[in-house]
Amino acid sequence: MQKINNNQLIAQLRSFRQHLRKFFKSYSDSIIDLIDALASNSNGASSPVELSLSPLFERTYSSIYKAIEKSFSFNDDNKKKRKKLKNLTRLIAEVTPRPDKRPFYLFTTDTTPHPRPYSPTLPERSYVYQPNTVAGNKPIGVGHAFSFVSLLPEKDSQNSAPWSIPLSAERVVTDKKGINIGIGQINALMTDESLPWHGKLSVLTADSAYSQRSFLFDASKHKNLVVVTRVRSNRIFYCSPPIQQEEKKRGCPKKFGERFDLALEDTWHAPDETTQIKNTTKKGRQFTVTLKAWHNMLMRGTQQEQMYKCPFTLIRVSVTDDTGSLVWKPMWLIVVGDQRTRISLADVYFCYRQRFDIEHMFRFSKQRLLMTNFQTPDVKHEENWIRLVMLAYVQLWAAKELSNYLPRPWERYQEQNNDKIISPSTVQRDLERIISEVGKPGNSPKPRGIPTGRVRGQTQTKRVKHPVIKKSKKSNTSQPLAA
Repeated sequence: MQKINNNQLIAQLRSFRQHLRKFFKSYSDSIIDLIDALASNSNGASSPVELSLSPLFERTYSSIYKAIEKSFSFNDDNKKKRKKLKNLTRLIAEVTPRPDKRPFYLFTTDTTPHPRPYSPTLPERSYVYQPNTVAGNKPIGVGHAFSFVSLLPEKDSQNSAPWSIPLSAERVVTDKKGINIGIGQINALMTDESLPWHGKLSVLTADSAYSQRSFLFDASKHKNLVVVTRVRSNRIFYCSPPIQQEEKKRGCPKKFGERFDLALEDTWHAPDETTQIKNTTKKGRQFTVTLKAWHNMLMRGTQQEQMYKCPFTLIRVSVTDDTGSLVWKPMWLIVVGDQRTRISLADVYFCYRQRFDIEHMFRFSKQRLLMTNFQTPDVKHEENWIRLVMLAYVQLWAAKELSNYLPRPWERYQEQNNDKIISPSTVQRDLERIISEVGKPGNSPKPRGIPTGRVRGQTQTKRVKHPVIKKSKKSNTSQPLAA
């Protein structure tokens, strides 16, 4: 890979910011100022209105709320919404890296909660998953959930910074699940011919929630997409049926072979492939990762989702120390897709390990980019804010190569140089200098005079309080339950 000099990096960042400004039709200068102030929020602003105190925000605090309101205004036009979000993904794809070492693009998807327990006037709240550190408490909360799809760039080493470039963010509506929203996002990313990964080998990693047949069946329709998901250790799968060499008998041919219960080792047959990987941690501890694979496995489906047409590779991951003892409970992975044979077992393991970088992106966005700190009773404004946070994170990635490492005063053992690990937090510390060097693509604010405000005697109508919606499971006993 050729090295790019500093002038070329500045030109690329300046071009991205100019295209970003043209993306917004109204209040574009205010939106750019808001994204800059949000991305450079290293001083600890706790609410969006405090971003108006940032040197990069040249306007008054009221412009923040106007920028949020007008940033993604669709006026209930679904066709216009899909077109604009598609253009947003194309814009982000301009700064996404092409794979150099591995022959595929790596994506990941997951949902994150947006708790709003004290917002009774916010519509469409439901019970969402929310981690709880107190043992015995249920991990649930009240609010919204958002589904993200991110691109995971290549790493120079295992100790590289955990970057996860968000490409799409959608709110999980109350009548659907996160996997339903996620498959819609994946379909939009895989079918767009203008995106750089169209028609090329791509790998999608996800946790066990996405190992359901409804998600895997739809994802397997993309011929160049390979899905790697974790599965629970109590799932039941089946081997492929043996090839019948006898004369064809009446009736439907056999679709499933012998039972393969992950919880019962007696039902396992000999693995088709075995690979071992030596791994060393930062502290010098050595682990041995053993990967055992069973090819052409099957799972039960339905009449609409015929999973016997979607064979997959089942992988058992066990990690042992230098004494041969298990370090963690063995993990099960499945690899689905027509091109799954092009992905080695070692690549599958490292791809799933990199999936956790999206968790770092969620944590950084909530702690440093105020993802869950915007309190509004309008659902559309909340969705706009999530996308603005997503763009602030993308801008940090675009400015990564221009940043200098600025240690804190108590970090004297670390020197100021660019050889350190470039993480989102280190870029955020130096972003104000980078923006001043690159320049703003918009115009300076002009005074508009003093607004008249509300008319004397005008009153505001009270907002309607909405109940919390509880999602119910579909009751369908006519269909057989899947494994």
